[in-house]
Amino acid sequence: MFDLKGKVAIVTGGNGGIGLGIARGLAAAGARVVVAARNRDKSAAAVAELTQLGAGGALTIDVDVTREDSVATLFRSAGERCGRLDVLVNNAGMNIRKSPQALSLPEWRTVLDTNLTSAYLCSHAAHPLLKQSGHGKVINIGSMLSIFGAGFAPAYAASKGGIVQFTKACASAWARDNIQVNAILPGWIDTELTRNARSEVPGLHESVLKRTPAGRWGDIDDFRGIAVFLASSASDFVTGATITVDGGYSIQG
Repeated sequence: MFDLKGKVAIVTGGNGGIGLGIARGLAAAGARVVVAARNRDKSAAAVAELTQLGAGGALTIDVDVTREDSVATLFRSAGERCGRLDVLVNNAGMNIRKSPQALSLPEWRTVLDTNLTSAYLCSHAAHPLLKQSGHGKVINIGSMLSIFGAGFAPAYAASKGGIVQFTKACASAWARDNIQVNAILPGWIDTELTRNARSEVPGLHESVLKRTPAGRWGDIDDFRGIAVFLASSASDFVTGATITVDGGYSIQG
């Protein structure tokens, strides 16, 4: 039920952070993983690791997920090199931590384009290949800020709130094509992005530990299992769902 042998998965931003954790899970379950990212050195290192993890092999394709032409090239190349596509993980993302009154329009657009518009571009390009495979999966990466507000991240929060609604729209539209679309909402995970946040937001580390019942920050490998579940036939009747992976952070009052 959780076997991904013979499946092909594209993971945007799969060369680090949560994306790499997800890619590890998919590779270990047998999928051939396409790491789609911009940093070639990081991607090469990720591919070397993923190839050792599973029988499916791995490869990297350069992409700028904010550009329609680059995204089109990614999916055309993946289709030619792998012959099929079964799973898309829209993980690429970034943040600019400023209050709403301090955030410029170019900064707003940069965050929205990277986090939300990229998910549209990749999903739009992936749909024909997923439909052709006869059984497709899309996993979108949201955030705790899909649920909560944060004065220091207005554009990020808006983009991640949009991810949830975009997930529901695609799930509804593509159910007839046997494509399930779901979202993962990570809590506070120990990544390069959140290490920067801890240096920029005073008291963040202590407040996260205090509120999280699990008593720790998450690790990128905490996403291996949920990724395999949502990419496999085990989740065939799960679509439009948003699943928190946060150590209980969101259930606290």
